[in-house]
Amino acid sequence: MDVVLPCLDEAEALPWVLTRMPAGYRPIVVDNGSTDGSAEVAAAHGARVVREPRPGFGAACHAGLLAASTEIVCFMDADASLDPRGLPLVADPVAAGESDLVLGRRVATTAGAWPVHARLGNAVLARHLRRAAGVRVRDLGPMRACRRAALLDLELADRRFGYPLEMVLRAAGAGWRVTETDVAYLPRAGRSKVTGTVRGTLRAVADMRAVLRQAQQTTISA
Repeated sequence: MDVVLPCLDEAEALPWVLTRMPAGYRPIVVDNGSTDGSAEVAAAHGARVVREPRPGFGAACHAGLLAASTEIVCFMDADASLDPRGLPLVADPVAAGESDLVLGRRVATTAGAWPVHARLGNAVLARHLRRAAGVRVRDLGPMRACRRAALLDLELADRRFGYPLEMVLRAAGAGWRVTETDVAYLPRAGRSKVTGTVRGTLRAVADMRAVLRQAQQTTISA
């Protein structure tokens, strides 16, 4: 089963992440312009490395999706905030036909693992998602799994931080069964470029709100 790991300067975290991949899970590290040797570290630890020069979280995710070849594909962050050993929690329900998209609901293992500003921003977006699409999720968790061909059919367009939200919105609109399961959320390795800073969190929230507005406008016009 292929695992897409968007990566921007995660050389410090990658050894831990890649050595904890469960048997049968193949990491695809999508280097999104790293300057710290992340691609070389990933290759040295047996990962397939795909380079995506276009900046953006969604661009990296999409490049990994195109590079994947397994029926079911997983996504997760490469910063050691998520333990790869939890991947079966999101992948198994899809493989068993019990769900079409499974999100890993983050449960912080320490007080500092999930900063308050990031947690609040996520909660607001999850509430909007429940209202806009009727999807009963509490977290837009970055560890997730679904069927590759079905995801490609959704034709996700966002290439920034709105990609995870657009995936859920389009999946719900297509009648997918969207569920979530608890996964441990750990303090990330190195300095966070998004949730660890207020500016990064606000940028991600702004991208996701733009996706929500577009979805609402599309619904109204339809």
